[in-house]
Amino acid sequence: MTDNKLAVFENYKIRRHFDEATEIWYFSVVDILQVLMQQPDYQTVRNYWKVLKNRLRKEGSESVTKCNRLKLEAADGKKYLTDVANPETLLRLIQSVPSPKAEPIKLWLAKVGYERLQDMNDPARSLDRAREYWQQHGRSEKWIQQRMMGQETRNKLTDYWKTHEITKEDEYAILTTIIHQEWSGLSVKKHKEIKGLKTQNLRDHMNEAELIFTALAELSTRQIAESVNATGIVENSEAGKKGGKIAKKARLELESKTGKSVITSENFLPPTQKPKQMKENPDASEE
Repeated sequence: MTDNKLAVFENYKIRRHFDEATEIWYFSVVDILQVLMQQPDYQTVRNYWKVLKNRLRKEGSESVTKCNRLKLEAADGKKYLTDVANPETLLRLIQSVPSPKAEPIKLWLAKVGYERLQDMNDPARSLDRAREYWQQHGRSEKWIQQRMMGQETRNKLTDYWKTHEITKEDEYAILTTIIHQEWSGLSVKKHKEIKGLKTQNLRDHMNEAELIFTALAELSTRQIAESVNATGIVENSEAGKKGGKIAKKARLELESKTGKSVITSENFLPPTQKPKQMKENPDASEE
């Protein structure tokens, strides 16, 4: 289970909730505002949020409508409906708060936005940044090369989907899950649990073999889809199952020869974040 208890920032307690279905954190908006305002009186912060919400609505901002309401525990120990927001929405709200504490985040957002514009004009820049990030986190050149090749394979598949009536975000997620389930025998969520991951990107914590079989499944899926001109979620789901089964067959063959599971609990988490116990998938080789 993910820890849904209080997060602490500069002695301020921030209530939070982790949605396991979407793997997204939600934070109390008022608690975040209290940190930015450095205001000890909670009621003052609540009143500020009420005024801010009204102003944002009048300005036509979608930030307020993207806030959810969840029951979070208050100081009196009881649970009340509370406005919460995911990190993306929070960053937008922070831009509307005139606070010295918010300024560093605003500057960072401006920098990220500028870098995004540069990436659109020169996509190689984002690849260079990704390589630098992985190097800083101790990845070998061999691993980095395999990760980038796998990403290229993934991009070609999603490019195909875009031009064949796959437009909704949840459809991409469904197809990705189908392919992953077929080749690995695991859902993406279960694979992450084995590695002790929460919100981290699964591919960034795969070993070489896992990256290779993921790429094989997605390459096979794209080529099968292209051969039949698969269009829409139903036809692309079929292509995903067939592509995943090709990689599954190869995985089982390798495992039978080596006696080792391709799926492992191996990850690249810092020592302080590694789970105390991690179990490998006991069923990965029994399909």
